[in-house]
Amino acid sequence: MTTNSAVRVAAVGDIEEGEALKVPAETTGRADAIAVFHDGGAYYALDDTCSHGQASLSDGWIEGGEVECPLHSARFCLKSGEPQCMPATLAQRTHRVEVRDGEVWLHPGEESAG
Repeated sequence: MTTNSAVRVAAVGDIEEGEALKVPAETTGRADAIAVFHDGGAYYALDDTCSHGQASLSDGWIEGGEVECPLHSARFCLKSGEPQCMPATLAQRTHRVEVRDGEVWLHPGEESAG
């Protein structure tokens, strides 16, 4: 698998609104797991490990287009990956997600249009 190959991660109904799915690095071919978020009727993907500390963003709180890290409460924009508050200062890498035929597809390594 190349890093830009699309990976089917779920059916549309599998990731509930306000929830996330952690896609393991072994599945995506990336160095880090990728978190796929469902917020506001749309799907977003960020590298799963917080840029500030070793915490899984898929375990964070999702609201209003942002995810809050469960470790130090840093928040990131789901669309752009940009940090929204301290202590984080580095953006999260984004990955393109598409919904096709009722399924959620992740494009690891292909940045979202955020």
